Amino acid sequence: MASSGCTAFYAPRSPIPAAPAPPPADSPVPRELEMMSLPPYRIEPPDILLINAIKVVPKPPHIIEPFDGLLIRAAGALPDQPIADAFFVDPEGMIDLGPSYGKVKVVGLTIDEAKDAIRRQLGDLLAEPEVSVSLAVSSGAQQIVGEHLVGPDGRVNLGTYGSVYVTGMTIAEAKAAIEEQLSDTLEDPEVIVDIFSYNSKRYYIITQGAGFGDNVVQVPITGNETVLDAVAAIGGLSQVSSRRIWIARPARNGDHCEQILPVDWDDISRGASTATNYQLLPGDRVFIAEDPLLRLDSVVSKLTRPLERLFGFTSLGAGTLNRIERFGQL
Repeated sequence: MASSGCTAFYAPRSPIPAAPAPPPADSPVPRELEMMSLPPYRIEPPDILLINAIKVVPKPPHIIEPFDGLLIRAAGALPDQPIADAFFVDPEGMIDLGPSYGKVKVVGLTIDEAKDAIRRQLGDLLAEPEVSVSLAVSSGAQQIVGEHLVGPDGRVNLGTYGSVYVTGMTIAEAKAAIEEQLSDTLEDPEVIVDIFSYNSKRYYIITQGAGFGDNVVQVPITGNETVLDAVAAIGGLSQVSSRRIWIARPARNGDHCEQILPVDWDDISRGASTATNYQLLPGDRVFIAEDPLLRLDSVVSKLTRPLERLFGFTSLGAGTLNRIERFGQL
């Protein structure tokens, strides 16, 4: 039965039938040989994102610090000592332009101020030198590279650049959000974002224990798992399991569109049939029912065990009294 606007095959609150009929073969439910692509992945805790920043340039005006790298070019320099290379600021805040040009202190200056200081330094040796200076490497700019965990608050931590809320976003949306956050301190930042570990999307395998407790296993979903994969993930059907298997597919609370998809295990395993070897989706519950005879055996055992213990204690007490009486008679 299906409610209005719902594709459920059985009413969600009705009992599971003993041998429900599978949905029609032409139904839209994805199967082993008719799988569908999952919708764009939505990031959730505790996914792990791989974030690499490929453009990390501080916004101007940049104040030069020790270990910054400056790209300096000077027109009209000495032929045997050209100036067209990257120069790093030493711990004392100086850059060494070469043996003929000497050192220039640039720490604490902006790029334009450093260009003027270098031009004045070269003016002592060259006639009207033309100088260009740009920032090649910023030592103070934190590099963003590697794995980043999405925390319980739905945010990823970017260190000195703050944190960004990414829960519920696709990869493209997370990339835009991270770049927007970085743009507060960086000039036109560019990052690469990918999923390093898919931790938030799972399906569940529930195995009834014939009266000895149910077993639940959660398995990360990658997009192409089927019922056969689920059974293989737990090493096959247990000794207390029957061949009654179904998928309980949840829906949003209040929608009443939950699906119950019965599985014919014999057809899947022995006949290589794909009709009920459904593709698993995030949140699915693969339910493996218990063997009713073993369930009955365990119930009877639970009911009779206390009586057996009581009779055992009674027999033990009677035997002890008999031995005492015989000993006393001797």
